[in-house]
Amino acid sequence: MIKRLLIVAHAPSPNTLKLREAAERGARHPDIEGVEPIVKAPLEAVPDDVLGCDAILLGTTENLGYMSGALKDFFDRSYYPVLEEKQGLPCALYIRAGRDGTGTRRAVEGIVTGLRWRWVQEPLILQGEWQDGFADEVEALGLTMAAALESGMI
Repeated sequence: MIKRLLIVAHAPSPNTLKLREAAERGARHPDIEGVEPIVKAPLEAVPDDVLGCDAILLGTTENLGYMSGALKDFFDRSYYPVLEEKQGLPCALYIRAGRDGTGTRRAVEGIVTGLRWRWVQEPLILQGEWQDGFADEVEALGLTMAAALESGMI
C-alpha cells in the first residue's frame, strides 16, 4: 500500500521555493518506492488533503515572530475538520527564520499540540542569512520522513 506524505509549505520567495522543492526531492528519493509525496501551498491545501495523508511536513517563513499567514490560514481551515480523525498524525516542521524562529516554533507547536499530532523530530530552524546548505537540510528532512513512513517507523 502506498502511503502519502503531505508537504504543506509556504514559499513566497525564490529561496523558500528552493526549500519546498528540496523537501519534495528528498521525499521522492529513488530508493523510496512506497510513499507518494503530495506538495501543496498552504492556501491550496484543504482538510481532505490532511485526511488522506499518512504524515505531514510543514514549512513556513518566520513573519514578525510568527508563522506565515498562509500557514495559519491552512490551520484555521483544517483544524476542526481533521481534529478527531487525524490524532497521532506524524509531523515535522521546517522554519526559514531571519531571526531565531522561536515564536514561529511556539505558535506551530501550540496548534499541533491541540490537533494531537505527533512530532517525529525537533523542528528544523534555518536561521539568519540565506545559506545554500539550508536546501540540503530540508531535502534530508523530506527523505527521512519518507523513509520512516515507508518503513513503518512513523
